[in-house]
Amino acid sequence: MAALTIKPGREKSLRRHHPWIFSGAVALESGSALPGETVEIVSHQGEFLAKAAYSPHSQIRARAWTFDQDEQVDKGFFRKRIETALSLRKKLGLLSDAGIVNARTACRLIHAESDGIPGLIVDRYANYLVAQFLSTGAEYWKKTLVDILVETTEIVNVFERSDADVRQLEGLETVSGALRGDQPGIIKVSENGLDFYVDITHGHKTGFYLDQRINRSLVRSFAGGCDVLDCFCYSGGFSLNALAGEAKSVLAVDASTDALDLLKKNLTLIEMPLDKVQLLEGDVFQVLRKFRDSRKEFDLIILDPPKFAQNANQVEQAARGYKDINLLAFKLLRPGGMLFTFSCSGGISPDLFQKIVAGAALDAGVNARIVQVLTQAGDHPVALDFPEGAYLKGLACCV
Repeated sequence: MAALTIKPGREKSLRRHHPWIFSGAVALESGSALPGETVEIVSHQGEFLAKAAYSPHSQIRARAWTFDQDEQVDKGFFRKRIETALSLRKKLGLLSDAGIVNARTACRLIHAESDGIPGLIVDRYANYLVAQFLSTGAEYWKKTLVDILVETTEIVNVFERSDADVRQLEGLETVSGALRGDQPGIIKVSENGLDFYVDITHGHKTGFYLDQRINRSLVRSFAGGCDVLDCFCYSGGFSLNALAGEAKSVLAVDASTDALDLLKKNLTLIEMPLDKVQLLEGDVFQVLRKFRDSRKEFDLIILDPPKFAQNANQVEQAARGYKDINLLAFKLLRPGGMLFTFSCSGGISPDLFQKIVAGAALDAGVNARIVQVLTQAGDHPVALDFPEGAYLKGLACCV
C-alpha cells in the first residue's frame, strides 16, 4: 500500500481523529496510488496513523477512512458505516426498521465525514435517493456505495447531483444524472405535516434545504398574527410554515424565477388563504434597502441566504454581506419583532456570526436579545472530531 509520511509535529490532528490531511502536512509520498485509492498515513517515525483516500490534486491530500490499522477498507467497511448512519436516522424517528415512516419522507441519510464516509452526501426524497460524491474517495467507491445504499434502503432510484464546485478542487468533473432506476421529475415530499414539491434534478443542493427542518418548525410557532418577510425564500419552506402558523401576511423574496415558480406550486398544496401571500422577484439587498427607505415594517423576518464565503479568502467580504442584510432587517422590525438569521458559510464561525449580528443591531440602533441559538437538524450530525461539520449557524433574535 502506498503511504504518506507526515511532517514532525503535524500529526496532532490525526491523533485526535480529524479526518483531513492537508498537502502542507505531507513530508513524503511513497509508492503509487490512483486518485481515491486507499493509502496509509504514517508519522515521520513510521508509526501508523490512519488509512485514507488519496487525492493528489487537492489541498486536502487525503481523507481518513479509519484510524484502526486492522480495519480493511472494503465493501464490508462501507456497509457497516452506512448501516450505522441509517440506525441514527431511525433513532431520530425519520426511518423505521423497514426504512419507511412516511411514503413521502425527506431526510439526510449520509452526512459525509460526520457519518464516517468523507465526501458522500445522500438525501432521501420519498422513493428516490439523491447522492453527491464530492471527494476522490467517494468517487472511487461510487459503484460499491450505490450498491449498498440500494440493498440497505430498498430504494431502487438513485440520482446523482455531483455538480458542486468542490468537485473541481478534487480534480473531478461535475456530474449529474440517474445512476439507478427512473429519471426523476418534480416529486412530492412531506415535512412537519406540510407537503412540498422538490426538484431533485435542477434544484439547489439536492433539491431542498433539509437542514432547516427544525428551524422551519420554530418559525411556525412564532408566526401567529405576524407580518412575515421571508428573504432568499427559495421554494418556500419557511413561508409555508409561517402560513401554517397563522401568519397575518407573508412576503417571500428571491432573485430566482425558477425558485418562485416552485414556491407557487407548493402554495397549491396547502389549504390556507392564499391572499395572505405575496411573491417578489428581486435582489434581497436592493429590496431591503427599498423597504427601509419606504419605512416598511414587519413582525418577523427570515434571512436564509446562500453561502457568501466559498473559502477562507472570502470571509471578510462575506462578513460585510451578512452585516449589511442583518442591519437592514433590524431596521425593518417593529418593536418586539423577531429575526431568524442564518449563515451556511463554513468560514464564518458561530462566534464571528454572532459578532456580525451584534454589530448590525448596534448600527441599526436596536436592542436585541438572542432567544435561541439555531443549527442544522439532527440528520445532519456533527462528529466531535470534525467540527467543520457544524456549518449552519443561526440566531433567533427579539428586538
